[in-house]
Amino acid sequence: MTAPHLPFTMAEYDRRLALVEARMQTLGLDALYVQDPSNMAWLTGYDGWSFYVHQGVIVIPGEPPLWWGRAMDANGALRTVWMEPERVLGYADDFVQSTEVHPMQDLAAHLRARGVGTGRIGVEMDNYYYSARAHQTLMTELPDATFHDATALVNWLRAVKSGEEITFMRRAARISEKMVDGILDRVEPGLPKNELVAEILGDAVRGADGHWGDYAAIVPLLPSGVDASAPHLTWDGRPFETGEATFFELAGCYRRYHTPFCRTVFLGKPPQYLLDAEKALVEGLEDGLQAARAGNTAGDVARALYAALAKGGIQRTGRCGYSIGLSYPPDWGERTMSIRTSDETVLQPGMCFHFMPGLWMDDWGLEITESILIRDTGPAECLCDRPRKMFVKD
Repeated sequence: MTAPHLPFTMAEYDRRLALVEARMQTLGLDALYVQDPSNMAWLTGYDGWSFYVHQGVIVIPGEPPLWWGRAMDANGALRTVWMEPERVLGYADDFVQSTEVHPMQDLAAHLRARGVGTGRIGVEMDNYYYSARAHQTLMTELPDATFHDATALVNWLRAVKSGEEITFMRRAARISEKMVDGILDRVEPGLPKNELVAEILGDAVRGADGHWGDYAAIVPLLPSGVDASAPHLTWDGRPFETGEATFFELAGCYRRYHTPFCRTVFLGKPPQYLLDAEKALVEGLEDGLQAARAGNTAGDVARALYAALAKGGIQRTGRCGYSIGLSYPPDWGERTMSIRTSDETVLQPGMCFHFMPGLWMDDWGLEITESILIRDTGPAECLCDRPRKMFVKD
């Protein structure tokens, strides 16, 4: 018995589990506990809004994974994972948000029962969903176990996308394009921001080309004017105004796969400094795309971008992109590779990135970005296909 609507073939799930088990063998792990919902979904197919409580997937080499979580979510697991029902484990609600007991006590009991309670156990130490108290409780319950920091172990194995995954990324890209097209059609002075966001979210969920849209891991970000100097502001009910630039940072999402896409709209006549910045940013993007090819490094892409920006009088440092794919809130990145000068990860065909060289200055901001796929040969492919520029509406 398997879930009725698995997003991938069983061959794909077998491929993923084999990668994880091989990495575990290299590290000498007897068990791996992953709590990141993206990694849970990648390994098992599990998809539910239950990551606000403790849950996870247990991998013990040589057997199917175990889904473990809140008992009321076990039926959701039965509806979405590929494993047999006996591989789904639920804990009682007495453990939920209690100051007296902790779900890790239940998890520890399952690990002991399966003979790995004294083994070498991998856990995702630096992860949004794995708390300090969770780790402390697990160590207390399993005093004879050795814990290994397996942060991003699974994330790194997700870096090179399969053909099935790239299909999902392309479907998400079509949704991103639809969202941007809707923005350009609707945005105008006097329109309250929340009204536009309602339409953006509607386009996101309706999907594109016959494929439905999922909720994105980050809500639409669209600051205007001076507010655009801050990269992560959302929206309010104030109207759009003539004489201001607004960047729109969003992502189409299909079955949890994200293709982020950012464009900037100026209402009215843009000042020369913004036009100059747009020119430098587009040139930097294009130089970076030429550098984003198999065999080069993530750092090569960043250096190509920064060199072009410097020619235009713009000094930018730090991160200007990150690996993307399957994700859950609060972040649509994969938390592995970054496009920055210090990252010398060698690019491989099938890797996907949000190439994100946003400019956030003292009193203005500008975002023009591309989600890219590293190809077998040649420069990266842009997953979305819309003009690479700042849009102007009078």
